[in-house]
Amino acid sequence: MSGFDWPGLMRAGIAGLRLHPRDFWQLTPAELMLMLGSARAAPPVDRSRLAEMMRAFPDTPPEPQQED
Repeated sequence: MSGFDWPGLMRAGIAGLRLHPRDFWQLTPAELMLMLGSARAAPPVDRSRLAEMMRAFPDTPPEPQQED
C-alpha cells in the first residue's frame, strides 16, 4: 500500500495515542485518521444542519393520507 507514512503513523498511534501495537495494527486507516483528527473528517453538526436532518428524517411517521 503506497501513500502512507507508516513510520509517522506508527509514532502517532503508538507514541501519541498510546495504543498498544496490537491495537494499532487492528485499526483501519480510516479509523486511525479519525482518531488522529484528520482534517478530512466531517465537521460537527450545527443547528441549521440538525434542523435540516430533522425535517428530512422526522421521529414520527407522516400522517396517513386519506383515500378518496
